Amino acid sequence: MNLPAAPPAFDATTGPGPRRRADRGADIGAGCGLVLLELITLVVIFGLWFLSGFNLDPAKSVTTDPLWNYLAAAGGVGLLAVAAAAIAAWAGAIVTVVSQALMAALICIVVFGGVEVQFHQDQRCRDVPSAVGCKGHG
Repeated sequence: MNLPAAPPAFDATTGPGPRRRADRGADIGAGCGLVLLELITLVVIFGLWFLSGFNLDPAKSVTTDPLWNYLAAAGGVGLLAVAAAAIAAWAGAIVTVVSQALMAALICIVVFGGVEVQFHQDQRCRDVPSAVGCKGHG
């Protein structure tokens, strides 16, 4: 005789239960996709900075723009990586959390390194306004 099986009753116990995790394939895809988009964004940001000092006229002396605005944009990408890592942690997507944490750390290193370089350049231009790379040069 086959009796119908009742669904499990509601379990109101607290404590560690089975952890929910995101699908591993979707996790890897999201992590790789976000890293790719962030790298493309950083290449565009610093490519625009590089192109700000590029000129085909050999008679003109052109210097690149200061890094401050470009570093702020890169910092914004870093903040988005931190937000993506937090959302992925909430969803249980471990691969995405790790990839976004590494991207945030990389962007942090790039931004703080750029701040040091730009601060050094600004100090040099204050001390010697005619130095190479200063706006008043040429």
